[in-house]
Amino acid sequence: MTSGKINVTVENIFPLIKKFLYSDHEIFLRELVSNATDATLKLKHLTSIGEANVEYGSPIIEVKTDKENKTLHIIDQGIGMTKDEVEKYINQVAFSGAEEFLEKYKDSAKDTGIIGHFGLGFYSAFMVADKVEIFTKSYKDEPAAHWTCDGSPEYTLEDCDKTTRGTEIVLHIAEDSLEFLEDYKIRELLTKYNKFMPVPIKFGTHEEGEGDNKVIVDTIINNPNPAWTKQPSDLTEEDYQNFYRELYPMQFEEPLFNIHLNVDYPFNLTGILYFPKLTGDLQMQKDKIQLYQNQVFVTDNVEGIVPDFLTMLKGVIDSPDIPLNVSRSYLQADGNVKKISNYITRKVADKLKSLFNENRADFEAKWNDIKIVLEYGMLSEPKFSEKAGSFMLYPTVDDKFFTLDELKEATKDVQTDKEGNLVILYASNKDAQHSYINVAKEKGYEILLLDSPIVAHLIQKLESENEKLTFVRVDADHINNLIKKEEVEISKLSEDETTSLQTFIEQIVPKEKYSVKMEAMDSNADPIIITQPEFMRRMKEMSQSGGGGMFGMGNFPEMYNLVINTNSEFASRILNSTDEVEKTENFTQALDLAKLSHGLLKGEELTSFIKRNFKKI
Repeated sequence: MTSGKINVTVENIFPLIKKFLYSDHEIFLRELVSNATDATLKLKHLTSIGEANVEYGSPIIEVKTDKENKTLHIIDQGIGMTKDEVEKYINQVAFSGAEEFLEKYKDSAKDTGIIGHFGLGFYSAFMVADKVEIFTKSYKDEPAAHWTCDGSPEYTLEDCDKTTRGTEIVLHIAEDSLEFLEDYKIRELLTKYNKFMPVPIKFGTHEEGEGDNKVIVDTIINNPNPAWTKQPSDLTEEDYQNFYRELYPMQFEEPLFNIHLNVDYPFNLTGILYFPKLTGDLQMQKDKIQLYQNQVFVTDNVEGIVPDFLTMLKGVIDSPDIPLNVSRSYLQADGNVKKISNYITRKVADKLKSLFNENRADFEAKWNDIKIVLEYGMLSEPKFSEKAGSFMLYPTVDDKFFTLDELKEATKDVQTDKEGNLVILYASNKDAQHSYINVAKEKGYEILLLDSPIVAHLIQKLESENEKLTFVRVDADHINNLIKKEEVEISKLSEDETTSLQTFIEQIVPKEKYSVKMEAMDSNADPIIITQPEFMRRMKEMSQSGGGGMFGMGNFPEMYNLVINTNSEFASRILNSTDEVEKTENFTQALDLAKLSHGLLKGEELTSFIKRNFKKI
């Protein structure tokens, strides 16, 4: 038997490990199972190249609890360790056996799936245990070793009578961590972190069969061969759907389509991304992509790796080339990360273009469920924006779809203003803007339906990139600039009468909110139309969509145009009324009706309007 002191430079290393090494204590199980996986895969590699003259067989990793003795066991059938190797790998904190192994066999072992990098994973055991034992026997013909440490720098190392190859880690769980003796908790952690580890993991047993045919079988808690580790050519659409249900067992809606990632140069990355049906609450749908490193779950915060606009997707990304700090939980600055992000952007754009070209009707049918992701991508990712023009769609209120080039061609002869700009009309709410849509449609205009929360930013970008192109909402102030001169109505009121009517109205409406305009329109058109200056309305929308965050631009005042149809019977009646009280009441009633139709009659004004009209019943 030998004894000694673990080779550390800080006397209180264990309290530091317990408090600060990992942000979450539950990580210890992931690290220990990862170590067991490494030990198994190392043996697999050595047997494959003839350096280990043993039978590899079908090894598993077993995790089991012993509540009576307050111990948790992690057992593998891997490479094992000799006493000298225990001294080398366990007693020197931060000496990584995996790193040394990969360096030694760098040509032949680069694709073995060996995980460890930092040599600290084993010591995460002391976050939940006040004593840790190792029973280990190497694949080499040497005695088994037993290592014990009570959480201080003191340890013991002696021979033991273990006869089977591999390593058993025994954690004597501390009083403040007894939850890790509960089966439900261990099963939860294994499912979260080790669900797709490349070596089968046993946790307990269960019965199969019925009656006399009942048998007790091991419960394997993971899927060692998940879909993303296979070639796309080996998978069917059903395989992808099944894997989605495996990732998200509580998600009942099927994804719209998937994108399989598979690259091995200049970095290694595999994965599957799914486009789900998106709801209105975009923030709730983020952080659904799972990041793995050699099939070990790392995090579901993939910010920096996946472009921000794609974080609303679901799926898996696995890469050994993503640099992580000691806790495997946060990205470090690295050039590979940007390359990976650019690759994912390009791959998604290529897939979308392929779907558009292969079956445009199907792509159009899915548009409303994916548009917010693509619109956000257009705004935030230049490389995506460059490619998106060929498949970015703009739907109309009549359920037609145009690309931007198709839209320009369809509207160029009708929707050009006096300055020669091509004006694209759009609605943001078909119901609220129904009357405006009808007027525009009667004139033969195409009206897009752009109703996402970031549409103001999108059209700003499109206008900046396309000379002589402007977007105008259908209820905006200068839609009449499109009307041809021969279509302009002649006012039935004289210039003096028009001025008199305008003066009367400006005395009633608040100047800080309404700008009164007099226009000769069709006599059947509404007598009062409320429009909003396009610039002010758009700036306000951009401010609101930012919410003080990504696009926050400050607060903008509410400003409207009050357009009076001088050819309406109502305008003549108001002008000719001699009873000033009745005249004011009639105009106020008409103004309230116009405000009501545009959702602008609220609060005290709405209450007063309702009471006033009830009195007339």
